[in-house]
Amino acid sequence: MKQDYGFRKGINFGGWMSQCDYSEDRLNNFITEKDFAQVADWGFDHVRIPVDYNILEKEDGSVLEDGYQRLANALALCKKYGLRLIIDLHKTAGFSFDTYAENESGFFENEKYQARFYALWEEMARRFGAEETVAFELLNEVTDKEFIDAWNRIAKECIRRIRAIAPQILILVGSYWNNSAETVEALEPPYDSRVIYNMHCYEPLVFTHQGAYWTDRIDPEKRMKFEESETSLEYFENLFASAIAKTNAENTGLYCGEYGVISFVTPEDAVKWFRCINTVFKKYGIGRAMWNYKEMDFGLTDPRLDGVREELLQYC
Repeated sequence: MKQDYGFRKGINFGGWMSQCDYSEDRLNNFITEKDFAQVADWGFDHVRIPVDYNILEKEDGSVLEDGYQRLANALALCKKYGLRLIIDLHKTAGFSFDTYAENESGFFENEKYQARFYALWEEMARRFGAEETVAFELLNEVTDKEFIDAWNRIAKECIRRIRAIAPQILILVGSYWNNSAETVEALEPPYDSRVIYNMHCYEPLVFTHQGAYWTDRIDPEKRMKFEESETSLEYFENLFASAIAKTNAENTGLYCGEYGVISFVTPEDAVKWFRCINTVFKKYGIGRAMWNYKEMDFGLTDPRLDGVREELLQYC
């Protein structure tokens, strides 16, 4: 496995340009310069910024300059504080991972939606494709297995178009079941040596999402503890085994763009879970970005973590 692309220890700025009300107040004030300074001081080497298509384009697909300027400003702050940047397209016209809250559908069947997707990434490549400290994440969390053949085709075409503009930009591609580790093996071989596999991990879901109110996959009243043991380490080893094998077979890299625990988890159990999963990440050289920096039910800055944050930062 190729292990070092410079994105080793990161954190998500979720809820800023995605999963939000898109108000000027939110976009201007939810994340500011002091937050970039803080994550750098905490020892993170990159930030992942989820961004929705409607920040970057109008309903007819034409460019919204303000959105790209916001990303340019974020990149400038990353450079100021020695951080790398992953730009993650969290929602595209016709598709959102959040089927409970979003009314987006048709992307995998609709050529017009796909054309907008290609055009968006071509614009992104023109603006940021020469930046050595930037990576592109094509699409957040493809959901259903039935989409994987179309997604492999769309991702390949999108990368071909990006490469015509930005031949060296690092590109991350995830699989179905919301970027689960088990489905990495369904991805086609990387387009070239600057494309790596991407996964997310919120497992076991009944632990990391206990109390979640936005999904019918979880009983919101149920609570559980995390038992830190050799068995837990083996759990993550087994969970990532097929993804690691696929990555090794294709001689590429593996990255985990999201992982974390909900605010209902006790601070002590949060430390245990992070320590366990990061033992396995580090063993295999898997870069990662924890979810989330602020609020969104997963915030590292939440007061509930004040007593354990210093310790927790060792395991992010």
